[in-house]
Amino acid sequence: MNEKMELPGPKSKALIDRKNKCTARGISQGTPLFIEKASGALMTDVDGNEFIDLYGGIGVLNAGHCPRPVVDAIKEQAEKLIHTCFMVSMYEGWVDLAEKLIQITPIKGDIKVTYVNSGAEAVENAIKIARSFTKRTGVIAFEMAFHGRTNLAMGLTSKVRPYKYGFGPFASEIYKLPSAYCYRCYYHANYPSCGMYCLEQFERFFTSEVEPETIAAMIIEPVQGEGGFIVPPKEFLPGLKTIAETHGIVLIADEIQTGFGRTGRMFAVENYGVEPDLITMAKSISAGMPLSAVVGKAEIMDAPGPGMIGGTYAGNPLACAAGLATINYIEQERLSARAAKIGASVVERLQGMQEKYPLIGDIRSLGAMIGIELVKDRETKEPAKEETAQITQECLSQGLVIISAGVFGNVIRMLMPLVISDEQLEKALNILDWAFAKVQK
Repeated sequence: MNEKMELPGPKSKALIDRKNKCTARGISQGTPLFIEKASGALMTDVDGNEFIDLYGGIGVLNAGHCPRPVVDAIKEQAEKLIHTCFMVSMYEGWVDLAEKLIQITPIKGDIKVTYVNSGAEAVENAIKIARSFTKRTGVIAFEMAFHGRTNLAMGLTSKVRPYKYGFGPFASEIYKLPSAYCYRCYYHANYPSCGMYCLEQFERFFTSEVEPETIAAMIIEPVQGEGGFIVPPKEFLPGLKTIAETHGIVLIADEIQTGFGRTGRMFAVENYGVEPDLITMAKSISAGMPLSAVVGKAEIMDAPGPGMIGGTYAGNPLACAAGLATINYIEQERLSARAAKIGASVVERLQGMQEKYPLIGDIRSLGAMIGIELVKDRETKEPAKEETAQITQECLSQGLVIISAGVFGNVIRMLMPLVISDEQLEKALNILDWAFAKVQK
């Protein structure tokens, strides 16, 4: 490996001092970097240091940094119209993107769309819509979930620190059930001989905790992201769909991190053959512009009356232009297929590392959504949180930005831009291998 970079560099140090004086302490930073420019899968900081990006803006940059068609679309739109508020005076770009989202969404029949600004807002609006449609109030969520930082979304989220600590009380009538986290099974069972206890639990839950007739919605990430890149068994999502249909519950797929090509399909639910009622979308929908959406069955989407959903900035003209250009780019460049190829090659390399490094307890992936769970001991599965942090820092010193996840802080997650070159990916994996060797010694 190369000599370690001096990080932060002098310009970044000066900016950090300025940042500390004017920015709330609750805004944390995983690296000491101030990025000046980026393209594809590469970022350059203000001191001229170049980095390979394996975190992709936490899932925002499936199409890469500054894809040219998206930049051009933003520039063209900015010359004509930046804002009006669609709820007062409308514009065509809103409709263009909505029609495109309907075209690619894996839900049959009539579909409709609404926009908001962030993933958390999309989640909150999906719950509002489900409650309006069902005339019920309860919501089922799952352990290890992350759905956002607003009050309702925090209530749906599992990780206490740093997301929930000291921010209560949270919204009522939210019920949590264990997720299909096979590596750390709640029931101490082994898949597939377990018989899917995580689905069987619903019968007991509906008897002991809450009547299904009071549940408006069930919300699930097809792959749990912040919770540790937990990929469920193939039976889990179809089983949830059956339970939801049986009891008239709206099934919401939170595809905020899994959507737009990341898992080898445009949306992760397509890998499981499941058709949700509503899908929340954000992150890679627009290559970095603030935009999110709720897309779903028209009869459900139309339940709230005029004025009951929306927002001042929702579906901003610049964001809609970026969204349409981003989706077209993902399709034209066949980035879903690229994600599947990336995932296969990276997992093969990681399995080789697993043979060398006992720290690697589990490797999970669906397409190019890849998690490596680190443990101090493979038998006890004690989380290796400190070693996970050390590895990410060693990678940074060699020009690789990679971040962690997991309720226990012991999962290295990969969300590389899907436009990353084979050479860049090979270099990144070499750095990761070196970092494991250094920390494992």
